[in-house]
Amino acid sequence: MIKEAFGTGATAQEAAEAAKKALGAPWDADVKVEITEAAKKKVLGLFGGSPAKARAYYEVADEVKPQKQSEPKPVAKKAEPSVPVAEKKVESSAAEAPVETAEAPKNTFVSEASETAAAYIRSILEGMGVAQIEVDACESEDGIFVQLNCGNDYGYVIGRRGETLDAIQYLTRLVVNKGSDNYKRVSVNAGNYREKRKDTLRELAAKNAAKVKKYGRSVCLDPMNPYERRIIHTAIQEIEGVDSHSVGTESERRVVITLADGFKPTNPGGGRNRRGDRRNYDKSAQQEQPNRAPRSDAATVGLYGKIEPKAKTEE
Repeated sequence: MIKEAFGTGATAQEAAEAAKKALGAPWDADVKVEITEAAKKKVLGLFGGSPAKARAYYEVADEVKPQKQSEPKPVAKKAEPSVPVAEKKVESSAAEAPVETAEAPKNTFVSEASETAAAYIRSILEGMGVAQIEVDACESEDGIFVQLNCGNDYGYVIGRRGETLDAIQYLTRLVVNKGSDNYKRVSVNAGNYREKRKDTLRELAAKNAAKVKKYGRSVCLDPMNPYERRIIHTAIQEIEGVDSHSVGTESERRVVITLADGFKPTNPGGGRNRRGDRRNYDKSAQQEQPNRAPRSDAATVGLYGKIEPKAKTEE
């Protein structure tokens, strides 16, 4: 289910802020903003003109999904080994992300490192004031996997776009690998947030890849952590006609989607100077002006032209 709200303002940014306020989304929701109409300036400051309009929307989180996905108990029949394998393959095609993360920690075991991670995360959640805390940690060849169940405090633990959850994961990784020569990866998940975020990032990659293939202009995404950038790069590799690379440093590192070599855009030049926006045209015109060669003094003709002294005549 999608909730949406609309807002207006003198500029596109003001309209977007007004739409977000009208939407009243939770602080951890992945709110998306779409500018439906750009602002138009008045002619001579008196006639016409209209404010910018924006639409803000987000998907309502379905808390029932994790319970349904975590109830494969009736299917787990050990008496028929071939049937459950086939059923799992069918489920993976219908819901790829949840099944992949459920099957990721194979041959898991409880180790000292996993117990350290669980105890450290529990202390953080207790310090945050989370009432219901369930921490399940295990280790495999791929690293340490931690699953958090926080009752009604999922939004508080996850944070805006997963920033709080990523911070907990980063600190836990430092604690687990402190003084150890064997580096171990740590993955922390709350509910099914990682699965939802992966689907959202793949949709974002596909949407922007379509724009690049249509208009031929590169798209630079918002800054992301290495895990999210890896999801974007993987999704772009599956799309023909586009490439991706990362730019920036540290927390400002982001993914840029470009048109692949040998591919031509389907609508080059499309989308420019739309909605009454003349800024691109003005900038291009201003950039072309300095390229003209300056006029020389010899070419100046008029009342205030160059005056040559008269030659002396022989008497």
